[in-house]
Amino acid sequence: MELLKLLSTNEIVAQILGFLILLALLRIFAWKSILGLLDKRKERIALEFKKIEEAKADIEKLRLEYAAKIVSIDETAQLKIHEALNQAKVILEDSRKNGYIQAQAIIDNAKQSVKYELAKAKDELKNEIIDLTLKATEDLIQEKFTGEGDRKLVEDFLKGVDKL
Repeated sequence: MELLKLLSTNEIVAQILGFLILLALLRIFAWKSILGLLDKRKERIALEFKKIEEAKADIEKLRLEYAAKIVSIDETAQLKIHEALNQAKVILEDSRKNGYIQAQAIIDNAKQSVKYELAKAKDELKNEIIDLTLKATEDLIQEKFTGEGDRKLVEDFLKGVDKL
């Protein structure tokens, strides 16, 4: 209250009139430019927000593209790994088959060699038996036929066969 006593009515009215005149002058001369500046600032801020949203959308789009590329690369890698494994299995199977074929060829060659050697040994044995038989027959013909001599001749023949 004491503050009101210090102020006079004339001063208050002068102050109100001065404020209203200042307000009218500001409205006439500066209001449009101030509002224009505020509108420009508002548009600039809205444009910046729009750019930010577009950047976010672009970033999300790129993230999705990269994720899809990573998935595609992973699938391609898995496919190549499967192809390599299948190719390795085929090569392994071919190697096994070739090894088996080569082993069979070696076994067949060994069998042929054994058959050849066996046939050769049989021929040699047959020739030896023929020679022994001829020799025994020759010895038999040249010797007298006696029981003891015949027995000795057969025993010699059997010993010769045993040696072979």
